[in-house]
Amino acid sequence: MPRTIAPPHQDADNPPWWRLPIVWMVIGGPAAVVVAGFATLAIAIRNPDPVITPPKAQSAAEQPAVQARNHAATPQR
Repeated sequence: MPRTIAPPHQDADNPPWWRLPIVWMVIGGPAAVVVAGFATLAIAIRNPDPVITPPKAQSAAEQPAVQARNHAATPQR
């Protein structure tokens, strides 16, 4: 007579892993981050930022703040 193996007994104190809410919190957090990353990637691919070329010559009013500040602190020659 062949011997049959009975499935393990699951009682109310020891439910299967997929029925525990903490498991879905642990799996759901990283899964949400992965989905958000792919959504961000899709937005970035569909709407690329334009390349801005700087003008050839800038006046003193158009210089970046660091260059203007450094120029103002340089003694006159």
